This record gives sequence, structure tokens and C-alpha cells, in this order.
Amino acid sequence: MIIGIDYTAALHQGGGIGRYTRELVRAIVSQGQQHSYRLFFAAGAIPAENPYRAALWQLCREYAHVRAVPIPLSPRRLTQLWQRARVPLPVELFAGRLDLVHATDFVLPPTRARTLLTVHDLSFLVFPELTVPSMVRYLSAAVPRATRRADIILADSQATQRDLERLLHVPPAKIEIVYPGLSAGFGPRAPADCAEVKARLGLPDRFLVFVSTLSPRKNVERLVEAFALLVQSGRVANDLALILIGQRGWMDESIFTAIERAQLGERVRWLRFVGDDDLPAVYNLAAATVYPSLYEGFGLPALEALACGSPVVTADNSSLPEVVGQAAVLVDAASVASIAEGIARTLDDQALRERNRVVGIAQARKFTWESAAAQVLACYNQLAPHR
Repeated sequence: MIIGIDYTAALHQGGGIGRYTRELVRAIVSQGQQHSYRLFFAAGAIPAENPYRAALWQLCREYAHVRAVPIPLSPRRLTQLWQRARVPLPVELFAGRLDLVHATDFVLPPTRARTLLTVHDLSFLVFPELTVPSMVRYLSAAVPRATRRADIILADSQATQRDLERLLHVPPAKIEIVYPGLSAGFGPRAPADCAEVKARLGLPDRFLVFVSTLSPRKNVERLVEAFALLVQSGRVANDLALILIGQRGWMDESIFTAIERAQLGERVRWLRFVGDDDLPAVYNLAAATVYPSLYEGFGLPALEALACGSPVVTADNSSLPEVVGQAAVLVDAASVASIAEGIARTLDDQALRERNRVVGIAQARKFTWESAAAQVLACYNQLAPHR
């Protein structure tokens, strides 16, 4: 088959769906060499120094059955044409004949081929008040339309499958659960490597860590309040800090207000960015990773932390219990007291910490890109044209 895959997010987003697309596509083209692949993407507004563009050309050189298909428009302009104005400009005009199109980022392009659609989560319907209003309007129209058109829908978790059935009335038989994998490099690190990263980033000796965009859905404000509660009640040591790692997000002002209100000074620190080369060491160094998100389609930071042997405190909602299994302390994300209690329990109970460390590393090994690719290739084969 000739398979078109939407590669736009892989070039325009570092983490999240961008990383998902890069990792999954590499595993697919490695395993599924009986097919030809056309990786189409919005090529406008990509800076020359973009590291993912060079990686794409390397992928095409490495695999003769893979071809890049740049579309000379920015992502914004292409979205306006295909999704908002619904101009019937089929992707085949750019990529040539296709037997199958895999849309990796919620929406389908116009196409004559059979279609497979990845839906990562439905946060824009579950928590519209915590999502950028323009995105709520756009996705609320485009995603239901795409799910009706798609032949097969890939969900990142059982939680997302349930949301698709409940909120968009997608037939269960149309949905396949394909868990994302864990990127290479996330695992236990040597003490010397960790010490070097600690010194370079200026990390304290003991800290809790949160990793994700600073936005309302991630529940950072309650995390800060829970940490302040523990400090004020004397339930944590005087040298314990809270490190927040992530870019600023929409409506994040309340998070920084909460930090100021807590009056903890350097005990709450924000690092805008830590690269994938250093992040595993940070997880290794942390006294615990705390990820009390209100809703996740998958919850990758919790999985990365488990892989590195970090004790994890996370929420008991959406996909997060699926991801962590029996390897984490679960809390009520709506309760500051519950988050604080989960942190205190994780810090105080050494036997629990050691058990969760061992079980967590084993749990993380269940999620591989090779397994995800095998499932996706099986879906491709289901949609193969009969000749």
C-alpha cells in the first residue's frame, strides 16, 4: 500500500503530539517495509534551524520506501483551508495516489483514500473552561466530523475510548486502543551523570518535580497549595523544594499568583525548559514526581518518571491509573489535602517508595513504540484495498 501520514506536528511541536508522531512513524516505517509512506506536512513557517526537519530527511535517506511531501503552506493556513473553510483540496494533489491516510493529530485532511484517525484526548469537551476558547470552537466542530469520516479511530487509552463513545457516540467497534511508547533514554541513570546535571541546572539536594506545560488543566495551582500546606504544617523537611518544569501555558497567571501567595521563596522554582537529554536525570534525582493533572489522554510525564525509578504521585482520573498501574500513589486532583497527603505518604514510607520504584520500572517497560507500531500496522492491513 501507499500510505500517507500527517507529519505536521512532528515538525512543529517538540513534545506531546510532535514526539508521538516522530516516534510512532519511525517505528512504523522500520517494521512495515512492505508499504510505501508519504509523510506530508505543512512546510511553511519552519525555521532553517529546526532540528526535526533534518531528522526527517535522515529518515527518508535511511528508508527508501519513505518520502517527504512538503505542502507549501503554514499549519495555520492549511488548517484554515482544510478544516475551517473546508476547501475540498485533497491531499493527493500533493502526495499523489494514496491507498490510506493516517491523520495523527485529531482531524482528517480531504482525501479519496480510506482513513485512520488518532484522537489523543477530548479535553476540549471534558474541560472546555480550561482550554483556549478558539481551540474549543475549532475542535468541537472538526473532531466530531473527523470521527464520523474515519474508518478506524486510534485512542491513546481506555479512558479516551470511553470519552469517544460517551461524548461523540463513536461505535466501540470503530475504536482501537494503541498506547504510546516510552522514548529511549528514560530509565535509571548513573550517579555521576545525575550529579553533573544537578550541578549544571542548579538543582537543590532534595526536591519534588512536576513536568508539563503550566496550564489550568495540569492543576499546578493546587500542587503549589499542597506543597505550601506541607511546609506550613511541618510535614516535610526544611530543605525540600518544588521544581516546576514546563513552558508557560494559557491562563497561567493564577499559578504564579499561587506561588507568590505561598511565600516560599526559592523553595518553589520554575524552569522553563529541560531537554530530553537531561530530563531522565532530573527524574532520577527527584524525591518524588508529582503529576496531579485534572485530565489526560495518556499522561506521558508519569510514565517517564516511573521508567526512571522516581516515586510518582498522580491523579486517580482519566487515563492516569492505566498508565501507572499499581506503581504510584493516586490522589484526588480536586483536593489540595489529598494531594498533600499523597506527597507526604510517598516521602515518609520508605518501603512504599522502594516497592513503587521496582514496580514502576517494570510497568514502564510495557509501553513500547515497537508494540504501538505493530498495532497500527495491523490496522493499516485491515484497511488494505482488495485487488
